[in-house]
Amino acid sequence: MSSASASELETGEIMPDWVRPIVKESLSERAYRELRLALMRGQLRPDTRLRLRPMSARFGISATPMREALLRLVAEKALALDARGSVVVPRLTLDQLLEIRAIRTDLEGRAAAAGAARDSAEVDALEAIHAQISQCHASRDFARAVNLNTEFHLTLCKIGQMPILYEIVELLWVRCGPILSHLYDDGVPDWEPHPHRRIIDALRDRDPVAARDAVREDIERGGSGLFAHVRAAAKG
Repeated sequence: MSSASASELETGEIMPDWVRPIVKESLSERAYRELRLALMRGQLRPDTRLRLRPMSARFGISATPMREALLRLVAEKALALDARGSVVVPRLTLDQLLEIRAIRTDLEGRAAAAGAARDSAEVDALEAIHAQISQCHASRDFARAVNLNTEFHLTLCKIGQMPILYEIVELLWVRCGPILSHLYDDGVPDWEPHPHRRIIDALRDRDPVAARDAVREDIERGGSGLFAHVRAAAKG
């Protein structure tokens, strides 16, 4: 008789079959998070094929947890399976990008409006991020500017203190991540003031309407490079 069975008999309780020891963090979870972050940062480009064994070797884990991580991202539509069953980074269609933009405008606008209704020390963090983005524009370090822009928007959503909304928005950024390197294909927008500056000011002024409007301007006008890239990719 196993020690677990003996313990169950001693206590008079039968443990259900689905109960398993809880580990701090599984290998699959770690691989999933790293892949998700790589997608969000544009480190994995559209049409990249993620082969199981090479990916397992790079992560230093066995095939089973690697497969679990990949299929979890496939289930989230962040990755896809091609006709041969290989995991690939999908391309975004123009319709998908338009839909993502509309959803982001709504949800991030809601988060900004909610954030404007409360006092948050994280507004200082937003201001610091935007200052770094401006420095990147000046030095033409667009790769870092892209990552900082993502950080700005996700930090803004955290300020709204709407965790379900945040999860949805983060997944939208994961799906857009592979094309974000094209954010500045049309150059740096000549805005004065920059919508980020307007967002920050609206949060400090406790003005939810202004915060929502600034988010809409930033999202709708700031993604022209992405749309140009998706249109060109569709023709090519």
